[in-house]
Amino acid sequence: MTYTFTINERLGIKLPLLKRSWDNYPKETQELILSEWESVRGKIPDRIKELENEINDRQSQLYREEDFERSCELNSEISELASIINDLWIWYRADNRITRKSHF
Repeated sequence: MTYTFTINERLGIKLPLLKRSWDNYPKETQELILSEWESVRGKIPDRIKELENEINDRQSQLYREEDFERSCELNSEISELASIINDLWIWYRADNRITRKSHF
């Protein structure tokens, strides 16, 4: 197979792993990839909501935390979760670029 979808542990979703450039796939294979991606893509908003809940939990902990080192750890965790959300939004919008490109 010239493509797979593999779980990205950091993001918590499957990502496409294409073994050639998009334009080198036959139209039928592109449609299969897009179909599978659309299924994955549909789960991204739910994943983002999970991460937002984790951020809210960490912020609540941070609000009550008196230990400076633990406060720094919580801030770091919040930053990492926000970074993951940002990356998920990038992947969520990636479908638009692929779809537009495949029409040419």
